[in-house]
Amino acid sequence: MIRKAKRTELIEVAQGRRPADLVIQGGMVANVYSGEFLRQNVAIYQDTIAYVGEKDVAVNDETIIMDASGMYVSPGFIEPHAHPWVFYNPVSMTKKALSLGTTTTVNDNLFFYLHLGADGFKQLVRDLQTMPGNFFWLVRLVSQADFPGERDWFQPKEIQALLFMDEVAGTAEVTRWPLLYEGDPFLMETIEIAKKIGKIVDGHTAGCSYDKLNSIAASGVDACHEAITAKEALDRLRLGMWTTLRNSSLRPDFPEIIRLITEGRVNTQRITMTTDGAHPSFIEKEGFVDGLIRKAVELGVPPMTALQMATINAATYLRLDDQIGGIAPGKLADIVLLPDLTTFKPTFVISKGTLIAQDGQLLTPFPEIKWNKYATKKPFLFPKEQLADERLYCYPHLSAHRSVPVVSLKSNVITERRDVVLPSVNGYADLSKSEGLLYASLIARDGQWVAKAILDRFAVNLDGMASTYNTTTELLVIGKSPKAMAIAAQRVHEMGGGVVVVDHNEIVVEIPLPFTGMMTIDDSFEAAVRYHDQLLHALQKRGFPFHDILYTLLFLTCDFLPGLRLIPYGLYDVKRNDILLPAQLLSDCLLQH
Repeated sequence: MIRKAKRTELIEVAQGRRPADLVIQGGMVANVYSGEFLRQNVAIYQDTIAYVGEKDVAVNDETIIMDASGMYVSPGFIEPHAHPWVFYNPVSMTKKALSLGTTTTVNDNLFFYLHLGADGFKQLVRDLQTMPGNFFWLVRLVSQADFPGERDWFQPKEIQALLFMDEVAGTAEVTRWPLLYEGDPFLMETIEIAKKIGKIVDGHTAGCSYDKLNSIAASGVDACHEAITAKEALDRLRLGMWTTLRNSSLRPDFPEIIRLITEGRVNTQRITMTTDGAHPSFIEKEGFVDGLIRKAVELGVPPMTALQMATINAATYLRLDDQIGGIAPGKLADIVLLPDLTTFKPTFVISKGTLIAQDGQLLTPFPEIKWNKYATKKPFLFPKEQLADERLYCYPHLSAHRSVPVVSLKSNVITERRDVVLPSVNGYADLSKSEGLLYASLIARDGQWVAKAILDRFAVNLDGMASTYNTTTELLVIGKSPKAMAIAAQRVHEMGGGVVVVDHNEIVVEIPLPFTGMMTIDDSFEAAVRYHDQLLHALQKRGFPFHDILYTLLFLTCDFLPGLRLIPYGLYDVKRNDILLPAQLLSDCLLQH
């Protein structure tokens, strides 16, 4: 972090020999280092705290005096594990986060790297540094779903070069954690580099047993946010991992997992919290890190402990505690003024010494980002007319006497296999008399291949939809009507990415996501909320039985969660590591009769 204030100037302000730029008087300072609430004054010079104590400091006519009487003065909140691509984009997410008191976010770069490559990602990082707040990155070592050419794209030398950037805090979660369990040299080489240069190694160990966690910890993983029970969280804590408690739209786990603290009474110094890429409407309703603190306190965590987990603990984990995470001389002036210790909704938000938000409203301008300038790939490399062929969406089935493996959703993201006997018409499975079964096709944006499946419990009356919002960012097309599916697919192609729902061959939902196929380019967080609500309502009206449509779409095409998955290699049985129906060359599919 580059700071404006010189150390010698801070010394002069602390000694009263130089006037402060901003003084916060009369508030109750949350000292997250000692665990005390102390009535003190805070003096800020340029972007840095110079003095914390009871005396008055030197001021002049230009000094801003803030009366914090009746308020609590807390360090700015820190989100150590953000995904700034859940319909919202880095700018719109940061606007929302800052208005709610989160002055630092640490962000997964997956889809930025997938679509922009190393050079485009570097340029984006540089441009986003002009935003208020602190915006850090974690860089992926591999994708969330293996694909042809993955290891050529995720070049270790390029990723290792990214690790040396000041804005990069470390490596991002490896969702396919068995690769780490097996000591995959492709990953271990870069993890070793991260360790040598003092960067963190974030983790993802969903479903990992205690014994297997030993190997993951030995691989160098520093933290995990995937515990869903208090016992799982304790397992990670006991093995030396930073344990990040999650409460998100997909996994609202706090009521169970917070028992680690309220009942287990463990040492909380290595515990942090995350929203883990919650969907826009969840954040709008529940808040960002402020919501995590609020929920933790509601469930019995002492306010100081909750504040520590969201500030100094996160900063220490990130190895940034010499700069952020607390209110002390020499630290960046990231401060929130809270009216109480129940809502944790800040009245004022200060970032790097500048007042940037008041009562949830931003007071400072944001840079205008020209998203299209970073792209290294065209959205689609084949003509949209090819998507009109209904054979792309039909599941091959030659014999009515043989069953077909069906992807049945048990929850938003967990699936199981069902074997269903279906009629065969012209060499394809006939779903016309099977209520609730839908065709699904994953089509490569470069026009090379198509993978197919049949879904159950996704929706009932869905004629057609198409979405680039999924783990692969390829074109995912779902529905019971191949004609409607074709209409949806062609419209997404025209938009360059997004989500389209078609009913009776008419488009009823259209959500443009031109940036990587995952994000709106609107810098308004409200736009992402509106799009999310529109999509969820439309799908639930058509029989979607769950609550988080974005994560259903996202993880249907991953290769690390239980059940059947539709991935670039075909219909995949994760537990058996078996391709049930291989992907087909797109050209071959279009030649079939």
